[in-house]
Amino acid sequence: MPWQEKIRFLIGQPVGISLTNGQGTSGVLCGTSDRKVLVIEYMYQDQFAMKQYDFYMIQDINGFPPCHNQQPLY
Repeated sequence: MPWQEKIRFLIGQPVGISLTNGQGTSGVLCGTSDRKVLVIEYMYQDQFAMKQYDFYMIQDINGFPPCHNQQPLY
């Protein structure tokens, strides 16, 4: 399924985004506006930033897999 069709199912979820330049990013998918994908990304400490990626910059978007019930390592 093309990433454009997956977006509506992934809004509000953590996603990984593959960019056409070979880089990638991750964050919570907030939606789209004017052919841009809106993602909240963690910056540092308690700071987050809303980033916008033009559709032409995106190769693929995928939701994070679920965590499996495992014993914590602490």
